[in-house]
Amino acid sequence: MELASAQVIGAGLACIALVGAGIGIGNIFAALVSSIARNPASQAQITTPALLGFALAEATGLFGLVIAFIILYAR
Repeated sequence: MELASAQVIGAGLACIALVGAGIGIGNIFAALVSSIARNPASQAQITTPALLGFALAEATGLFGLVIAFIILYAR
């Protein structure tokens, strides 16, 4: 196996983190919409932790993307 093909395979495996981040973000916002629909008065208390969870889930995906780029372009 050549080095270029191993790099592409490794970058593809590192991008699996993006799938997990997408699923996590979807779950966070589904729960946010559901909870606001059940109790609209609690929107101010619920939104901030949901946005914090969104940021952490997105950061996990971005870390995976950065690792993929490092695998592809660093020599």
